[in-house]
Amino acid sequence: MHLSNVCLLGGTGFVGSRLTGALHDAGKRVRVLTRRRERHRALLVLPRAEVVECDIHNAEALAAQFQGMDAVVNLVGILNESGPRGTGFRHVHVELTSKVVQASLDCGVRRLLHMSALHADAASGRSLYLRTKGEAENLAHTFAGERLAVTSFRPSVIFGPGDGLFNRFAALLKLAPIMPLACPDARFAPVYVGDVVAVMRDALENEATVGRHLDLCGPDVFTLREIVEYTARTLGKRRLIVGLPDWLGRLQAAVLEHVPGKPFTRDNYDSLQTDSVCGDTPPQPTRVASIVPGYLTQRSRDALYQSWRRAANR
Repeated sequence: MHLSNVCLLGGTGFVGSRLTGALHDAGKRVRVLTRRRERHRALLVLPRAEVVECDIHNAEALAAQFQGMDAVVNLVGILNESGPRGTGFRHVHVELTSKVVQASLDCGVRRLLHMSALHADAASGRSLYLRTKGEAENLAHTFAGERLAVTSFRPSVIFGPGDGLFNRFAALLKLAPIMPLACPDARFAPVYVGDVVAVMRDALENEATVGRHLDLCGPDVFTLREIVEYTARTLGKRRLIVGLPDWLGRLQAAVLEHVPGKPFTRDNYDSLQTDSVCGDTPPQPTRVASIVPGYLTQRSRDALYQSWRRAANR
């Protein structure tokens, strides 16, 4: 299977920008669809990358961009929705996947890589996020039929420079001496973004991965409390982590989902009722301790330098 032209949805995000670079370096011509082209100058300089403004939820616009493509990668997903419960998740996960598959079939695209989530399940997922991710994954594999070769990827929480995991807790730990933590015993196997990108890049032309649902976990298993404690130790900060009982954790979620930015929601709480670990699946190689201290301590140094500059009026 030789695929030269690849179109990415979500190609400007945390995973997508790295995958765009990896595919470009592998000699592929890459088309990245985005809402705002000029915000992604780092991708504009890649000679074989084309960054195109497109409303990906418009089926006709999507089909126009899929013309001439050998493969499509759908990385689009949200952790929190806007609108009534379930409608936002369905719009982004299920309805968009349906449009992606249909446009791929209509345009003769041969290959689809689809980003799902670990333990996504349309029937038994504990949250709307997991259920709609599971429904979208099922749709991608069944609706594609025999003309479109599909592989889906089901990662645990992904870490790396710029992530929303260790970096988010680092920011919170710098602000508060006490951290009240819902679901402190929820378990994760954080997987390095570079490993996720490598698996996706290598799967693109590997026919052995067609039809498969690939779980992706790292070699380390942490509880949520251990992730926060590790982040505090790495930053050299002593903080009191207070695990909340179930009723208080639910109350915290109900309150925080109304805060701008939705730092924590009831659906996030529901997702945390399922441990994000892989079981018997062989883990990806990169350990948390080999990567995270580098970017967390660099972030701290950068913040310190900025404070010195402000103090010096520079």
